[in-house]
Amino acid sequence: MRFPLEILAVCIRWYVAYPLSYRHLEEMMQERSAFVDHSSINRWAIRFLPLLEKTFRKYKRPVGSSWRMDETYIDQDHRSIKRMTRPMLGFKSSRAARNILAGIELMHMLRKGQLNLVGCEDMSFAGQFYALAGVVRPATA
Repeated sequence: MRFPLEILAVCIRWYVAYPLSYRHLEEMMQERSAFVDHSSINRWAIRFLPLLEKTFRKYKRPVGSSWRMDETYIDQDHRSIKRMTRPMLGFKSSRAARNILAGIELMHMLRKGQLNLVGCEDMSFAGQFYALAGVVRPATA
């Protein structure tokens, strides 16, 4: 881990927030004078996304007392995941797929405003992601 946490967090967030491949991120980071190999970004995502998702679960807003789900909701919910994973060109293992999909779901929950962390109410979803990663410390109440 020779790169600062900020670079690591940016690469991981961009990968799960937008339909990009690791090679796209490699080029984007080179334009910003950070020479990161695409395989490093892959290892970071597989290693750190489960940790971020676990941290998020501690601060997730509780769901209502009653909710229902039908098959129509499950086709619509997977549509965004298919759009995100198409440029990723598949996964090498089931572990990698599980970790990356957990990260995509994490970004989806952040966009929906499901983080209940003090100081993060007025942050963008990107700021909330970095607060979870420890890059930006949320303000105390």
